[in-house]
Order: sequence, then C-alpha cells, then structure tokens
Amino acid sequence: MDVSEKLDAYFDKQEQWKEGLARLRKAVKAHGFKEELKWGMPTYTIDGKNLIGLSGFKKHFGIWFHQGVLLSDPLNLLTNAQEGKTKGMRHIKFYDSKEVNVETLKPYLEETVKNHTEGKTIKTERKTDKYEMPDILKSALEENNSTKAFEALSPSKQNEYIEYIVTAKREATKSSRIDKILPMIQEGKGLNDKYKR
Repeated sequence: MDVSEKLDAYFDKQEQWKEGLARLRKAVKAHGFKEELKWGMPTYTIDGKNLIGLSGFKKHFGIWFHQGVLLSDPLNLLTNAQEGKTKGMRHIKFYDSKEVNVETLKPYLEETVKNHTEGKTIKTERKTDKYEMPDILKSALEENNSTKAFEALSPSKQNEYIEYIVTAKREATKSSRIDKILPMIQEGKGLNDKYKR
C-alpha cells in the first residue's frame, strides 16, 4: 500500500468525523501543502517541514498547527495542544463535522504558509534537566539483562527514559512504563525516536 492509499485508509476509518476531516483535508491541500503520513496521521508539509496535522479521536477531531504559537489567531480559535508542555503547537478542536468552516480556516492556513515562506519558526529548547537513575529502573534493567543496551544509548536518550520513569507519580504507573520501555531499550531505540524526523 503506497502513502496515498494509506492516507485514504486513514480517512476512511474516521467514520464519525469523515465529513469534517474531508473538509479540512481539502482546505489544507488547496493551500499548496504536501500531504504525507507521519506518526500514523496525515501531516502537511512545505519544503519537508511539518506544518499541519489532522486527526480524529473518540470525542473530537481537529487541525494542528506545528508553529501555531506564531499565528495571530484573529478569531481566537487556537488552544495549546498540551498546556505547560507544548511550546509551539496549537490546535483547533471540532466536536461536530458541521462546525468546520473552510472560510474561517483560510486566514490560518494562509498565515502558516506566509510564516514558513518568511522563515518564521519557533526554536525548541533542549531540556537540560539531568535525572538520577531511579532504583526501580536500575533493577528492571538488571533483571532483564538490559543494562548494556541502556548504556549503549546516547546520554540524551538515557535521560529521556529516566525522566519518563521519575516523572510518574504512582508506583503502578512507573511499573507499567518500565514494561513499555524495556523492549524499546533492548532494540536500541530512544523513547521519542518515532516522533523525530
């Protein structure tokens, strides 16, 4: 299955939001974005730069602007994708396909193209927090013969895994996160590799 078939399959699966996502897709493509599939979702690029994403969820669907913080947001529609964590990404959520108004979205799409053309971009800051190896992770690595695989990872990848465990509030969450990451560590993958270009 080629990319366009995979994209069509993605949209076909979104039965609840099919009509609304079709309108969003048409509007975005009309502004010269290249349609790609990244992280299993439709992503729209110019010059290889991720600028827009579309996706459907159980209770809503929406359009994501990767550099949304730079948009003037004339209609005050944009919200932070993940308050406190997301620096640049903003999105517009819809709860009914009838809510999608292509004319309303036009200035957002045009400004996204203009900002990209002018080279406006938000720089993501690298985290400098360094975390100490928690005992629960150290023990799990030893018990699963994964210490060498962990040590073979770059320091930044090691820190991502450690932070992922340390920031879990409950012991049960820490344990379930360890179960999730052990196979990734054994394969030499970083926690966030699938999100990186």
